[in-house]
Amino acid sequence: MKSPYQAKNSVSVIGSGIIGLTSAIALQEAGFLVKIFADKKFDQTLSNKVGAVWFPYSIEPKIKTDQWAGVSYARYLKESSIARGVSMIPFLNAYNDLKEEEWVKHLPPGTVREATERELPKGMEKGLIADVPLAEPPLYLPYLFEKFCDAGGEFELRTFDSLEEMNQLGSFVINCTGLGAKALCKDQDLHPMRGQILRTEKMEVSSFADPTKKGALSYIINRSQDAVIGGTDYDNDWNENEDAKDTDLILKRLEAFGVSTPPKVLEILVGLRPKRSAVRFEFDPHYPRIFHNYGHGGAGFTVAWGCALELAEELRKKVSSH
Repeated sequence: MKSPYQAKNSVSVIGSGIIGLTSAIALQEAGFLVKIFADKKFDQTLSNKVGAVWFPYSIEPKIKTDQWAGVSYARYLKESSIARGVSMIPFLNAYNDLKEEEWVKHLPPGTVREATERELPKGMEKGLIADVPLAEPPLYLPYLFEKFCDAGGEFELRTFDSLEEMNQLGSFVINCTGLGAKALCKDQDLHPMRGQILRTEKMEVSSFADPTKKGALSYIINRSQDAVIGGTDYDNDWNENEDAKDTDLILKRLEAFGVSTPPKVLEILVGLRPKRSAVRFEFDPHYPRIFHNYGHGGAGFTVAWGCALELAEELRKKVSSH
């Protein structure tokens, strides 16, 4: 007897981070029967370690990713009144050249404004302020997982060593394995961008990000119970251990922005972002039932729903055309 996951409308999602969970739910909403396979549960993924504020950072191609970010913004806005961990917060984003800030065009009119001189942290020259979504991973990821299971979704801990093995699942397969896709797909373009952040007590400072200097990414994200201070953005760095030098660097940058009293550090977190010259968002050329959705750099939460909803529509069209 055929497994229900080998039916025409069944899909296997590989990966349980923010990209995997949103993909699975969007597919359920499009009428698919979905099962998630992952080598670890959502609370052990990179997605659980990040600040998770809506912020189109270090992700390409800009035209496409800004559109995905806009769609995600609208989804989070809708969810902010119902989903655990999702809220809208004022967020200041430093910039060098306004022409490069294309994401602004994909937000509702009147959402974004120029920061006044008084609102800018010490040493910051220009910045934009907008109310943006914050999705706190310790609250939002369990919410998504429960939503997925309540809609009939199944979850299985399982490791895959090749695309060929994934293809044998007998259903459509969505590859949301993040950095794991490097080995799975033999993807030379995919590489880690190491991030170290400090989880601290909540701060009496407005949330902001300054991505204007490569290798010196700085941000403060105030959440409901704590704050996340970052960070680092080191390309091709596989070190997952905390580095005391980076902790000092993060705190020194914080001081340079005018924060004279360092916050109490509760936890030091290190994660490897899956960086690529462009997000891989396509059917596999050799395995036509496998769709790749990985390589979202430092903006997984920012574009997750945009990718997931477009992916569900692509798959719906593919199934109905056969």
